[in-house]
Amino acid sequence: MFETISKGFRAARERLTGKGELTDDVVAAALKDVRLSLLEADVEFNVVKRFLQSVKEKALGEKVTLVAKKQGETMRVRPEDHFVKICHDELIALMGPVDTSLNRARKGCTGIMMVGLQGSGKTTTAGKLARKLQKAGYKVMLVAADVYRPAAVHQLKVLGQKIGVPVFSVDGANPVDICADATDHAAAEGLDFVIYDTAGRLTIDEPLMKELDDIKARVQPANIFLVIDAMIGQDAVTTAKTFDERLDVTGVILTKLDGDARGGAALSVKAVTGKPIKFLGIGESLDKLDEFRPEGLASRILGMGDIVGLMNDFTEVVDEEQAMKDAEKMLSGSFTMDDFLSQIKTIQSMGSMKDILEKMPLGQMFGANIPPEALEKAADDKELVRVEAMIRSMTKEERKNPEVFLDDDGNSGRGSRRQKRSIHKSAKEKDPNDLRPEDFVAARITRVARGSGRTEDDVRGLVSRFMTMRGMFGMLGDMFGGLIPGMPAKPQGMMDKVPGMKMLKQMNAMRKMLSDPNALGSLMNSLGGGGMPGMGGLPGMGGFPGMGGFPGLGGQQQSGGGQAPRSPSRVDYKSLADKRRAEKLARRKNRDKK
Repeated sequence: MFETISKGFRAARERLTGKGELTDDVVAAALKDVRLSLLEADVEFNVVKRFLQSVKEKALGEKVTLVAKKQGETMRVRPEDHFVKICHDELIALMGPVDTSLNRARKGCTGIMMVGLQGSGKTTTAGKLARKLQKAGYKVMLVAADVYRPAAVHQLKVLGQKIGVPVFSVDGANPVDICADATDHAAAEGLDFVIYDTAGRLTIDEPLMKELDDIKARVQPANIFLVIDAMIGQDAVTTAKTFDERLDVTGVILTKLDGDARGGAALSVKAVTGKPIKFLGIGESLDKLDEFRPEGLASRILGMGDIVGLMNDFTEVVDEEQAMKDAEKMLSGSFTMDDFLSQIKTIQSMGSMKDILEKMPLGQMFGANIPPEALEKAADDKELVRVEAMIRSMTKEERKNPEVFLDDDGNSGRGSRRQKRSIHKSAKEKDPNDLRPEDFVAARITRVARGSGRTEDDVRGLVSRFMTMRGMFGMLGDMFGGLIPGMPAKPQGMMDKVPGMKMLKQMNAMRKMLSDPNALGSLMNSLGGGGMPGMGGLPGMGGFPGMGGFPGLGGQQQSGGGQAPRSPSRVDYKSLADKRRAEKLARRKNRDKK
């Protein structure tokens, strides 16, 4: 999302790095990068022009050798940081302010009319909105008023059945009468909201607009939402203007943002029409209709992530009590593959990996800008499916205690029983990252690989990384015992030696972490990016078994210092074997010289 726009701001920031102050020439060069990326992303030309002018005036309007005062102390502000802050503020002003609340009818049922072009995602969005209102405790009904598109009524009925919301439809009737009858039915049933899914067209035409006019006049909806496909580029602005002039829409819902690399419509619609963007449709899940937050979107465009949005997603899908139990199990070192599998399902329910990663402040966590191609490689949702397949191919014993993959059960492969015992006894004592293929029980590895359709290296890598993660969290439990309610502190722990622990002891860490972004940031800094309790460590935040941190990002600096752990792979095994072969050859040459 917004890769094209982000590219220009990233280039502008790099151009300003190392400059002493923001001069006319320096700002002009930076704004050129921004202008090109905005136009390439299909942001409306006049919007681009006004945005750049505003940024330029504010960047040059302050004398910037950039010195600021904070709590009585003078500190230097870098030009690139000052420029980014100006851009952040202007992006928020461009897209906001936004009120995502719905207009309510003075009495009776509140109507919501969904309008837009065909293929924009009206029907799916109607289902998502119904789901959102249903979760908020309201009684909702969907109305199938699109009688022209084949299977449109059936699609809405399927969506309604999935979420448990009734769908009103009348065979052979015209859309205006259907909506009117639905309004009477909703009032009789005492419903809170009725959502009208109207027909769309491939292009805006008079018959379409006339029908929408008639429906509006007949049912008088309190809200009219224009659903726009973000992938249609500058046509989104034309569509929004036409519908607004005719129907006076309440707000806009942008869809398919997760599949669009440009996203210029998000910056243009509010500025051109004056009508706010109310919601964003991201992903196919019926739970993925996000309230539009200009500050969150601005932060993502500038590469600063959206922690508030991430935590909102997290708290929606995670049961707080269960998260507490998971955290205790992790920090006590008793986390199992079954527990990890439930965490995978939690992550999948939060949305796509790409959306989750974009909401993380990766530039701040790793101390550098992460290349988009590396993020694209990391955001592979299929990787979670592969890991799930491997875990489901394991026995109950293997899921509960992965060390059995290193035990000698008499079926581990070639060699005498005594040799195998010595091999696997030493294997259990090794660091999981140092394990070699011969350290594993071959029969178990082969069975899981065949059952999941993966390679034996993939299975060995999953087991090694899981054991590494479990050991790491066990050590954290020893260090930070007492931080989590129900976990006793270790008498000889290292609590007092860890910077900031006095502050951490004063907070209910897990509860704060689930609801307070500031607390999450404090804990992440203290632990050096050690993972998110209740989730088994998000990718890149302490390592994710089966993914090796971020695929394609191995070796990046973590926020707490040190290198991200490398995952065992075919290349690692080969390198290790080559190294040992070279050492053996060197020793032989030394003996020959003597």
